[in-house]
Amino acid sequence: MSAERDASSPDGGSTLWHGRFEGGPAEALMAYTVSLPFDRRLWRDDIAGSLVHVRGLARVGIITDDERDAVLAALDQVRDEIVENRFAYLPSDEDIHTAVERRVTEIAGAAGAKLHTARSRNDQVATDLRLWTKRELVDVASAVSELQVVLLDRAVEAGDIYLPGYTHLQRAQPVLLAHQLLAHGWALARDVDRLLATVERLDVSPLGAGALAGTSLPIDPAWTAAELGFARAFDNSLDAVSDRDFVAEALFDLALIGVHLSRIGEEWVLWTTEEFGFARLDDAYATGSSMLPQKKNPDIAELSRGKSGRLIGNLTGLLTTLKGLPLAYNRDLQEDKEPLFDSVDQVRLAATALAGMIATTTFVTERMQAAADAETSAATDLAEWLVRAGTPFREAHAVVGALVRRHLAGEGTFRELVADDLGSDASALVGPGIGVGQRTSPGGAGPVAIVAQLDAYRAMLAAQAGRLRPT
Repeated sequence: MSAERDASSPDGGSTLWHGRFEGGPAEALMAYTVSLPFDRRLWRDDIAGSLVHVRGLARVGIITDDERDAVLAALDQVRDEIVENRFAYLPSDEDIHTAVERRVTEIAGAAGAKLHTARSRNDQVATDLRLWTKRELVDVASAVSELQVVLLDRAVEAGDIYLPGYTHLQRAQPVLLAHQLLAHGWALARDVDRLLATVERLDVSPLGAGALAGTSLPIDPAWTAAELGFARAFDNSLDAVSDRDFVAEALFDLALIGVHLSRIGEEWVLWTTEEFGFARLDDAYATGSSMLPQKKNPDIAELSRGKSGRLIGNLTGLLTTLKGLPLAYNRDLQEDKEPLFDSVDQVRLAATALAGMIATTTFVTERMQAAADAETSAATDLAEWLVRAGTPFREAHAVVGALVRRHLAGEGTFRELVADDLGSDASALVGPGIGVGQRTSPGGAGPVAIVAQLDAYRAMLAAQAGRLRPT
């Protein structure tokens, strides 16, 4: 048996390290270490990196132009085979990099065997993952932006509809529905900003770092970085192949988006209960019960809560993996991809589903406004009325608090008690629809402030859209 056959994988295909070993890898090793089932989604970026790498090798004379052309043609063929679902993966294809190189060598022969010159899988996978993450984070940011637009549309449509604002899930003060919806939109704006800032920081090419120390061959990492669309090349080869900060950052950004989407989901779960009755879901964005015919369940909202835990777990899992690793590459870093892929997928799906749910929700205006019109919701307005008359706030707070206590004890309606103790000017602040109009401060929840807020929100979306457009 030849040495190459002795060093083959269990199915007879050669490994990338067969020259060093007498025998082939054990089936248990291959089964445990294989990453192809999940990293095959990097195929597009792997081929893109290889196309530029091969051109770079020819540019500095490491391979001939004929060899370059043969390998480039083979890479194009591999790309077509994958796109057309004709690519045959083998059990010996440990990862997407192995699969592509194996097939290129089958097509291009000896020239294909030069594809990996001056390159390690360490800098190759880091390059692939940065290319993938750059693209996918911008796509997630676009999906979040679409949800922000839905929130704007519903805010404009809401007009002067108001509902109770809550603290501690207890009714606090009336707020415009538009104000409530835009509160979520502003939080999502910070999320988009974080995603794009992460993209900016990760925009560094590791290609050319090799396994850890670069190479003795005359490669030009700055040239390949520019050709791949990176802002710049790496400065330190050890850092380039071991750095997964960008994955951790992306996972944090995605986890925080998940937390914000969870908060929206929690709100919709409450609002669509019979107890609140503030909103009704469109049939297309709700589910029923297999046993209870009357049920209409807010599954999208509930899953947006539930999956936030999964996103947080992906972040903490990776940070735990990274915390004890020595420089430079360690196989532990293979664990960066599944959590990243999963978080990207889940946030994108959640943003899209929530956008559809919110866009088609029917708001029950009369229930919202009736809940907001409780007489005691005017308590803060009355305290501020006393402040405008010269009463210190703490004293005003105590005066109104005493009136609330007497009302709750059954001594009379709150409006009657206010009229008796504070006069008709004060009691005029107690009544349906009055309280929300008192919110006049900039950024506040009332009709005057919302006009400026809508303008600012539109301006933010326009600036954000400019950042999301490809340059």
